[in-house]
Amino acid sequence: MKKIEAIIRAEKLEDVRNALKKLGYPGITITQVRGHGQQKGLTEQFRGMEYRVDFLPKLKLEIVVKDGDVDKIIRHIARSAWTGKVGDGKIFVCPVEKALRIRTGESGEKAL
Repeated sequence: MKKIEAIIRAEKLEDVRNALKKLGYPGITITQVRGHGQQKGLTEQFRGMEYRVDFLPKLKLEIVVKDGDVDKIIRHIARSAWTGKVGDGKIFVCPVEKALRIRTGESGEKAL
């Protein structure tokens, strides 16, 4: 099993969520996060005043999947989160050693 973490733009959430549903992965965890990548934030103007925003609002999606589904899911997340602009996000994949469904006691891939 692998855990996929994707940092995406908030406005792309529904597109990503719909793509995952079509693949049979309706369960995801979403966290509001703030940060910056290579762009190091941005400079905005408001009422003639210039100010700097160093940490931009993003969403972090987490989903645990079967090993064989990782590439397909990454491809669909990347395609549905893409705008072509700086700040589209990143995807990370980490190994998951164990999983347990608390309600039933199922473990491993059965817990997904």
